[in-house]
Amino acid sequence: MAATLRDVALAAGVSPSTVSRALSVPDMVKQSTRTRVESAVRQLGYQPNRAARGLITGRTGNIGLIVPDMSNPFFAAAAKGVQSAAGAAAHSVFIADTDEQADAEPGLLRALAPQVDGIVLCAPRSAPDVLDAAGDTPVVLFNQHVAGRPAVTVDAADGMRQGVAHLAALGHRRIAFVAGPQQSWAGGERERGLRLAADTAGVDVVHLGHFAPQFQGGVAAADLALASGATAVFAYNDLVALGLLNRFSVRGVSVPDEISVLGFDDIPMSSMIHPALSTIAVPTLDGGRAAVAILLSMIAGDTDDVPQRELPTQLLVRATTGVAPGSR
Repeated sequence: MAATLRDVALAAGVSPSTVSRALSVPDMVKQSTRTRVESAVRQLGYQPNRAARGLITGRTGNIGLIVPDMSNPFFAAAAKGVQSAAGAAAHSVFIADTDEQADAEPGLLRALAPQVDGIVLCAPRSAPDVLDAAGDTPVVLFNQHVAGRPAVTVDAADGMRQGVAHLAALGHRRIAFVAGPQQSWAGGERERGLRLAADTAGVDVVHLGHFAPQFQGGVAAADLALASGATAVFAYNDLVALGLLNRFSVRGVSVPDEISVLGFDDIPMSSMIHPALSTIAVPTLDGGRAAVAILLSMIAGDTDDVPQRELPTQLLVRATTGVAPGSR
């Protein structure tokens, strides 16, 4: 049978109420007593009743995570990072998927808030005031910046700079860009970085429009890219880039001999396909962990400021980018 609170108390030579205090509010118990209780917990394999502890501490031991699309490997990696950090802190994770529907975010925030100690809101699509739906529950943003809100962001502008500099060095002077969701903060940052980098490098950018941040979005944009006269295509993310490659293959267009393709995110399959996709790598797993670290600090009341962390990006040159036609 599973060990009980009374079993731990008997093994540690203290009262059940002392065991409860040692596990829920350890600062109220002497160090020597805490040590005996912790030793008994380990020996007996005792698992505290989270619901009962919640009545004492007012905490649930749960963290909420809201993502736009769990089928996107970028968000799956973020979720894995959140799960890893939350598990290490003995917290469970409730995951909700908005299916790229911005109007679903307020309802999910309201539904999760009473059940969790804090929420990681990943790449929200709605307006910043949606965060008010969480009430007093702490919220940390991942992959979006809102003034006065804790956040973990990605230096997308520098990633775009690296990508444009790489393409320009290969002789590309006309680059097509396949944009993602129009309401995406990350997408806006990528476009901003692209424009700045293109001006610096003396490169023309053809904006092909906003497409679904998925494989089919790239398929839909491919013919426009070929008609644009661009010698390279910079995709909003790797899924879009994979869609581009698929359509180019169907049309018999050789990559990178006739046109180069550059992605963003470095999802796992980007290095598994042939030709392997050149891309901008984002430390998404670390981002999920960082968001939880900030959230746990807020829950514990260990921070008085508004924590912010920006993650670096890195160009990975593989096989889908090459010298521009006519520049050899």
